[in-house]
Amino acid sequence: MFKTYQKYIIKNFINKFLFISLVFFSLIIILTVLEEISFFKEIDVNLFYPYILTLLSSPITLFEIFPFIFLIATQFVFYDLFKKEELNLLKTNGLSNLKIIKILFLTSIIIGILSILFFYNAASKLKFLYTDIKNNFSNDNKYLAVVNNEGLWLKDEINEKILIVKSANIDENFLKDVIISELNFDFSLERIIQSEKIDINNKEWIIEKPIITIDNITQKKNDNLIFKTNFDNDKIYNLFSNISTLNIYELFNLKKDYENLGYSSDEIKIHLLRLFSAPLFYSALTVLSAVIMFNFRRGKSLFFYVLQGISTSVIIYYINFMFSSMGNNGQIPIMASIFLPILFISIIATIGLIRVNEK
Repeated sequence: MFKTYQKYIIKNFINKFLFISLVFFSLIIILTVLEEISFFKEIDVNLFYPYILTLLSSPITLFEIFPFIFLIATQFVFYDLFKKEELNLLKTNGLSNLKIIKILFLTSIIIGILSILFFYNAASKLKFLYTDIKNNFSNDNKYLAVVNNEGLWLKDEINEKILIVKSANIDENFLKDVIISELNFDFSLERIIQSEKIDINNKEWIIEKPIITIDNITQKKNDNLIFKTNFDNDKIYNLFSNISTLNIYELFNLKKDYENLGYSSDEIKIHLLRLFSAPLFYSALTVLSAVIMFNFRRGKSLFFYVLQGISTSVIIYYINFMFSSMGNNGQIPIMASIFLPILFISIIATIGLIRVNEK
């Protein structure tokens, strides 16, 4: 059973966490809805479309700033304890500063686990619905890229033709074992192009030694064929880069499909590791925030603490971004790109804990 002081601290932290989340969620909605209104201003749609899409996309954005919500919520908890002189009252009942931080640490881990299991999976599903609806009004709706256990599939429309491309795998800027079916807008097959290797470095593909079939007549050419499309290697990669629309189960499946295709799954690995390490990251930030609060002179205004929390969040964001970029580019191991920032924060927080009971 939880003791009364434990219930009080946990309840206070959860209330602050929900309050800060609501504030950030409101800000996200305000900023996002303006962007959506701008997108739909020249499209004849129902008035509620921008608001519906905003509600669908905002939860995943909120999830992405959870680390900073944990940090600021912890500051609000201690600000209340300092302002109401409740910290001294807790100490007279035998509760040390370290015990308070321990309670917040464990609470952050539990909230973090629940947020990954439930909130993230729900938010990613809403984000998927958002992108699905938004694509219906986008110029890119006629383009499609899918990876499954049979390989890479592309759908393209160019020069009044519909192209269906199937490739067994990708090797850097090359598609391997490719079949291109070219149809007209009546979906009648006009020709089939086969090749063992296609250079997709730009949107004018270089098809090596193509085998072309027209009206059941097949010809093999020894010269390369220049083939115009709307895809290049970068565009294909970007179509797959929005992994925030996938839940954890779908991420594992996509990772497997990428590896079967020969496509780099590093971004998915980093995303999965970041999700699984999120509770530890949240708890480390909670401890760091508590240490910062104990080491600042009390009596400061709430505005000072909020400003200080935002500044710390910005610094941590750029540290995280730097290590993540290095992991994506292969400059450091993927595991290091995720856990080095957490280790760095944990070391600073641990050093601060040494004398925290004296505060």
